[in-house]
Amino acid sequence: MNPTLIITKRELSSYFSTPVAYVFILIFLVLSGVFTFYLGNFFEREQADLTPFFNFHPWLYLFLVPAVSMRLWSEERKSGTIELLLTLPVTRFQAVMGKFLAAWLFTGIALFLTFPIWLTVNYLGQPDNGVILSSYLGSWLMAGGFLAIGSCMSALTRSQVIAFILCGVVCLVFTLAGFPLVLNAFRGWMPQLVIDTLASLSFMTHFSSVSRGVISLQDLVYFISMAGFWLAATIIVLDMKQAK
Repeated sequence: MNPTLIITKRELSSYFSTPVAYVFILIFLVLSGVFTFYLGNFFEREQADLTPFFNFHPWLYLFLVPAVSMRLWSEERKSGTIELLLTLPVTRFQAVMGKFLAAWLFTGIALFLTFPIWLTVNYLGQPDNGVILSSYLGSWLMAGGFLAIGSCMSALTRSQVIAFILCGVVCLVFTLAGFPLVLNAFRGWMPQLVIDTLASLSFMTHFSSVSRGVISLQDLVYFISMAGFWLAATIIVLDMKQAK
């Protein structure tokens, strides 16, 4: 079997070997419901869509995704098992991808379990299910980008708390980059090209596009490139730590 798949299977199983995974999923489902039906004014809007549900996803991920990713490498370094893992007949790429895919699949499971909300909106009206499916895909891709950042931050330190904070801060920066408040601070003294580039780096810019039902090649390339960049950075960090 491919070493990447072996690591993925091992890591995914480890999530469910403790109550932490079930607590995480429960918190995610409860917060999704609260944000959708109460804070999102689902019933008051009288519209058959899941816009309130997906609007809160970036902010949910800012707290929940770092909680998943902080243990990826920090726990290995703290327990000393990272040396054993890296001396096995697997490449750095296979180890990093295996852990990342396990975390991404785990997040996907939590996201999939929100399907009762999808069923509810279909029961109450006739939503555009194509847009909802696109939004789910965009949400999962965005979670992958967050997790890749978290993987790199986890590789930087043996402290899970520090990894959590670093991941949250970096993800927040890439989320707020496209907000008008941030962009307006650069207008007037920075070239428009710089401002457009800054906006294009924002998770919100691309997630908003996908959540409208428009799955463009540009958005897909962004999410894949973001994940690829931070996973490559994870490999570099691990090499540097191993060389010391």
